[in-house]
Amino acid sequence: MSYQTLCVLGLGYIGLPTASTFATHGLKVIGVDTNPSVVDSLNNGKVHLFEPGLRTLVQAALRSGNLVVKDQPQPADAFIIAVPTPFKEGKLANLDSVTTAAKAITPHLEKSNLVILESTSPPRTTVDIVAPILEISGLTAGKDFHLAYSPERVLPGQILRELIENARVIGGINRASAKAGEALYSTFVRGEIILTDATTAEMVKLMENTYRDINIAAANEFARLADRFRVDIWEAINLANRHPRVRILNPGPGVGGHCISVDPWFFVEAAPDLTNLIHTARMVNDTQPKYVLDFLERKIGEVSGKKVAALGLAYKPDVDDLRESPAIETIKLLRDAGAEVRIHEPFDLDYSIEGVETVRTLEHAFAQAEIILLLVGHSQLKKIDPNKFTESTSNCVALDTVNGWDRDTWESAGFTYLRLGDGKNN
Repeated sequence: MSYQTLCVLGLGYIGLPTASTFATHGLKVIGVDTNPSVVDSLNNGKVHLFEPGLRTLVQAALRSGNLVVKDQPQPADAFIIAVPTPFKEGKLANLDSVTTAAKAITPHLEKSNLVILESTSPPRTTVDIVAPILEISGLTAGKDFHLAYSPERVLPGQILRELIENARVIGGINRASAKAGEALYSTFVRGEIILTDATTAEMVKLMENTYRDINIAAANEFARLADRFRVDIWEAINLANRHPRVRILNPGPGVGGHCISVDPWFFVEAAPDLTNLIHTARMVNDTQPKYVLDFLERKIGEVSGKKVAALGLAYKPDVDDLRESPAIETIKLLRDAGAEVRIHEPFDLDYSIEGVETVRTLEHAFAQAEIILLLVGHSQLKKIDPNKFTESTSNCVALDTVNGWDRDTWESAGFTYLRLGDGKNN
C-alpha cells in the first residue's frame, strides 16, 4: 500500500509540522487552513507559529514544491484531519471544526482513500461522528475507504523530533484501516507503530493527558497543604522523590495548553457518573490561579490599586503557546481585583489582554512595580538579575509561582521574596 498525495486539514501546532514532514519525505502535500491570514503567510514563506526548527522545515517543504497551501481540500490518496477541538460552554468538546473538515473531504473521497483523524476527541468520535459524515459520499467506511484515528503525542518545543521518534498509535475502524495508517506514517515515523481500534486510540490519548493532570493536581494540593503546615513544598518534593517508586510533579499556577487542561473534560462529558477523580483533579487545577491570588492577598493584603508586573503568559516554559494558559487566568483575576497589571511575554511581545497594559521590555514592566509576579519559567525570565531593577522599584514583592528564582539573590537585592508552596520561609 503506497500513498503519493496527502491533504492535511488544519495547519496549526500539529497539522503544519505534520504536513511539512510528509512533504520533505517525498509526498505531495496539500495543506489546508480556513484562516486566510495563515494561508497568505505560508504562501509568502512566513510561519505563524513558534517552534524550534519549524520555519526551516516549512520553507524547505514549500521550496521543494511538495507542499502547497490552500483554503479548501483537494483530491488526494489520504486525508489527515488535524483541526482544533476547543471547549464550548459547559466544558464540552466543540467538534465543529472536525465535522466541518469531514464534510469538506466528502466531495473528494474516492475508493481506497485513507482518512485519519488526529484531533483530540472524545471516545467514539471516529466511529460515531466522522464515519457517518464521510459516508454521505455513498462510500462505506472500512469497506470502500479506510478510516483511522491516530493521536499526536508530541511536546511543544520538541515537536519536530518527537513527531518522528515517538511511538505512534494508529486505531482503525477495522484492521485494514489500521494497516493503511501504518503504511502512511511509516513514511517518516522511526518510533514503534502500534495498531489498535479507533476508540482505544482515542482513549489512549485522553488517558495520557488525564494521568498527568491528576498528578499535577496532587502536586498543587501538596503545595496548598505545605503553605498551611509551614513546609517548603519544593524541599518536601525533593525528599519524597528519593523514594524509588515516587515521582511527584511540580506545582504551579495551574495547568494549561490544549491537551492536559482540556482532554480530561472529554472523559467527564462522556461518562460523568464514572469520573469523580478526574473531575476533582480538574477543579483543583482550574482553581489554582484563584489560589495564587488568594495566597498573594493573604501575604500582602488587597491587590486593588497595586502596580503588578506579570511575567510570562504561555502555558509552559519556552514556547509561544498561550492556549488555556493559567497565567492569563491569573492576570485576569488580578485585573478584576483592581490591580494595575502590566504583562510581558518574551515569546509574544504584542499579546494583549483587555484592561491590562502590554509591555515589550522588562525595564518597562519593572518600572514603579510594587509586585513582580513570575508565572512562567521561561529561561530568560529565570535568569533575571534583580539588582538591575532596584532603582526602578521600591518596597517591591516578588512572587515566584514556579520555583524559578533564588531567594537569597532576590532578598539581597531588596525584594520581599515569596514562593508559592513555601510555607516554611514565606
